[in-house]
Amino acid sequence: MGAGRPLPNLELTIEENNRLVEWARRHTTAQALALRARIVLAGAQGATNTEVSARLRVTLQTVGKWRRRFVDQRLDGLLDAPRPGQPRKITDAKVEEVLAMTLERRPKEATHWSTRLMAKATGLNQTAIFRIWQAFGLQPHRAETFKLSTDPLFIDKVRDIVGLYLSPPTRAVVLCVDEKSQIQALDRTQPLLPLSFGIAERRSHDYVRHGTTTLFAALDLATGKVIGELHRRHRSGEFLKFLRTIDQSVPHKLDIHLVMDNYGTHKTPTVKAWFARHPRFHLHFTPTSGSWLNLVERWFGLLSQRQIKRGSHRSTVELEKAIRHYLAIHNENPKPFVWHKTADEIIDSVGRFCKRINESVH
Repeated sequence: MGAGRPLPNLELTIEENNRLVEWARRHTTAQALALRARIVLAGAQGATNTEVSARLRVTLQTVGKWRRRFVDQRLDGLLDAPRPGQPRKITDAKVEEVLAMTLERRPKEATHWSTRLMAKATGLNQTAIFRIWQAFGLQPHRAETFKLSTDPLFIDKVRDIVGLYLSPPTRAVVLCVDEKSQIQALDRTQPLLPLSFGIAERRSHDYVRHGTTTLFAALDLATGKVIGELHRRHRSGEFLKFLRTIDQSVPHKLDIHLVMDNYGTHKTPTVKAWFARHPRFHLHFTPTSGSWLNLVERWFGLLSQRQIKRGSHRSTVELEKAIRHYLAIHNENPKPFVWHKTADEIIDSVGRFCKRINESVH
């Protein structure tokens, strides 16, 4: 095999190297420019086009293109060429200013930026701010919650449960078990105004409470079927009744693997003694603050969305009837939830998240 075309020599000045590193690492840099900077930096370190292509997961043509552009035009060669049509009125520097302010600063009079506040601070109009945020996927008005598990056995429990999902044992049933407690029977104070053409369904904002109930549920990993049982109270006694229901529902020739959280009713002496007398039950506990590992939580979300959240129930009996109806309809045509991520992918993702938190603090 021949040596091929010789690679253009890449020698960087200190200023060029610093600028490329800034483009590659700074969060506000456009991703296309960051990738081009990484290509040149890798080439300057002596990597071949093939090695850079494999490392950055891009084609050889892409690596060769930006390597030649840099040799010919230096840093300017990595920037996007002007496009035909009306010239841009907002410069790259102005866009970077908006991005930097959005990510690194807060307005004096608020906890987060709005298009109006950002327009006032930068001298641009609200439409321009909206388009810049949209292009870079920024939504300052939104905020989500998170809770990292502090369980010292977090990694071991993740590997145990994910391994169970991805490679279930033979001659056994895997059941994801949990309780949806304190489900309220709510009735609106005034009649519902139904959906009409051009008019959304409307309901009064206030409601009357008519008691609560608790749903004990076990989701079959393989089939998607759910064993459900309703109780007015949420104690170890009710949990034991549900365990007996599971024991009767699953053929005795099969082992039963239960994925559960660390709630107190799951670990009382009475419950432990019952499990000791039923050795075909094998327990797998989710990490503390790791309920997202339990697939039955996804089913609870569907139940709330489709049956409870917008329902109106004049009594606890009426609420329980609606839940049993949804349970029966679901089990007529169940579909299992499919788990895709490996334990290593989850642990790596949590590690990256912790690193981001640490960087934001410092």
